[in-house]
Amino acid sequence: MKKKHTILQDVLFTVLMLTLFFAISVFIVELFGARSLIPAVFTLAVFLISHYTQGYLYGIVSSLVSMLAVNFVFTLPYLKFNFSVTENLVSAVIMLVITVMTSALNTKLKRQEKEKAESEKEKMRANLLRAVSHDLRTPLTTIYGSSSAVIENYEELSDEQIFQLAKGMQEDAQWLIRMVENLLSVTRIENGAVRLKKTPVVLDELIDSVLVRFRKRYPDQHVDLELPDEFICIPMDGVLITQVLVNILENAVQHARGMTKLMVRVTVSEEEAVFEILDDGCGIPRERIGKIFSGYYEEKDIPADNQKHSMGIGLSVCDSVIRAHGGEISAENLSTGGCCFRFTLKMEESCCGEQ
Repeated sequence: MKKKHTILQDVLFTVLMLTLFFAISVFIVELFGARSLIPAVFTLAVFLISHYTQGYLYGIVSSLVSMLAVNFVFTLPYLKFNFSVTENLVSAVIMLVITVMTSALNTKLKRQEKEKAESEKEKMRANLLRAVSHDLRTPLTTIYGSSSAVIENYEELSDEQIFQLAKGMQEDAQWLIRMVENLLSVTRIENGAVRLKKTPVVLDELIDSVLVRFRKRYPDQHVDLELPDEFICIPMDGVLITQVLVNILENAVQHARGMTKLMVRVTVSEEEAVFEILDDGCGIPRERIGKIFSGYYEEKDIPADNQKHSMGIGLSVCDSVIRAHGGEISAENLSTGGCCFRFTLKMEESCCGEQ
């Protein structure tokens, strides 16, 4: 289906360019009488067609059509073909050479771009796999060690020690579940397997849902809110946007060292809703800001300690979800310290009236 669409697009572009430049040629002849410029005009048309269409076919066909048009319409005797004129033959050869060279160069560039994209994709997959392997190994090792300790030393352990070991296993298992959910989400969104279900979502209800999920894991972390006073409804996939906000809040708790304040701020205009999550922690290293949402990490970025880290996978999910909504997401360090994660959602639908 995509191939047929590309072919149709190239055919229409070729016809449009030939028609447009034929009209330009007629205009030049009628206004200036400069018939000597016509081969150059059609040469430009052939170049553009060769450059913006796939393969060689459209450029070669357009060069032949252009040569015939120049010969039939703009060369004596008019409205008759005359292939004995040297200028016509030279123009035809020049057009064919330009077509072949332009098409060859265009094909080569597209092939190089494709190879580069595939190389980058493979490199990203390798780095992501390495990061995920590191992240999964740590909690799995902890779960295995704790369960082995309980089994092998059950009679020697007190109830409190068993409880603490079981609690640690539960926390690691919950972390693994969130990791797998994030991986599934980003994979399905990037592959187009998830279709957004945009429905009107009341802003206050969305924030309440986010805080309930967040406080289950971080009950002691207070979150300040700065929301519009009026009743606000935003078109979105509520489940996915909830995941975005929770991921960013959890990222702040895990990585914003020295943080004492965490805030969610939302401002709404007629065109868009802007969500900001601000903290006063250590900020984001300058060299990582540009790739923080990509899920792309060099080996040196992977921590060597025995702590669980999301390695940006949660933020990669955020980027995929917001882009799927047609919005934008960014992160920046604040001059006052800490950082701000910001994303936008379009208010393209009239979803709720005032109540």
